[in-house]
Parts: sequence; structure tokens; C-alpha cells
Amino acid sequence: MNKKEFTQSLLAGLFSAITIGALTLLTYKTELGVFLIASFGSSMVLLYGYPENPFAQPKNIFFGHLLTSGVGIVFLFFTAIPTFISIPLAVGLGVSLMILFKVTHPPAGGNPIIIIIGSVSIDYLISPIITGSIIIIVFGIVLNRLILKKKYPI
Repeated sequence: MNKKEFTQSLLAGLFSAITIGALTLLTYKTELGVFLIASFGSSMVLLYGYPENPFAQPKNIFFGHLLTSGVGIVFLFFTAIPTFISIPLAVGLGVSLMILFKVTHPPAGGNPIIIIIGSVSIDYLISPIITGSIIIIVFGIVLNRLILKKKYPI
């Protein structure tokens, strides 16, 4: 591993910790709501490790998370399908829709699982999905563009 790769990996880890730290503080130290979802941790890998990747772009992060979470909500509240059937169908449909609408964000593929197993409320789409995604994107732009001087979004 050369110095550039080493530095890049350390910065990706640091910026991931900063971004998830901000979401964690908002979740646990304010009464504003929940801002965390497990798949946001995976989003950090793309956002800071591979920001030039199409899957790491703001529209993919935002709409990928929103779309798959919406699918999870639909299966949770509007179908009478047993959980062991609804989870794989929701994930499959979410993946298909992300690809169809060109907003693929691989970490978002797990959102229907989180939503169905967690039996969340419809408000989950607002917080953490929408608000958390926006915060992640803002941090991604600031850290990638202003600090690392990378062209982000591309």
C-alpha cells in the first residue's frame, strides 16, 4: 500500500466517523428524532471510499434510500403477505426499481429488511430516511469537495 492509498483509507474512515457521529448525536442527544439506519454505515464506504462511483452520487444516495424504504413501507402496511415472503419480494422489487430508475445505491438494498423486521411507522420515511440522507449528502459534498478537493458530485 502506498502513502496515497493509506491516506485515502484513513480519511474515508475519519469522514465516515464524523458523518455517522453527527447522525448519532442528533439521534441520541436531541429530541429531534431518529437519524440513523444501519444501511447508512454502508453508504459511507461508497461516499468516502469511492466518491467518483455513480452509486455514491447524491441522487443515488437520496432516491435509492427513499425508493427502497418506500417499498418496505408498502409491504409492511399494505400487504398481508407473511414476513418470510414479503422481505425477499420487497428487496427484489426495491433493487429492480433502483436499477429501472437509475438511482442504484447498493446499501439501500437492505432497507426493506430493516423496515419490515423493525415494523417501523410511516414517519420513518421522513426521519431517518429523508433527513438522514440529506445530512449524509451535505457532509459528503463538504468533505469531498471542500476538504479533499475532489469533484463531487460528478
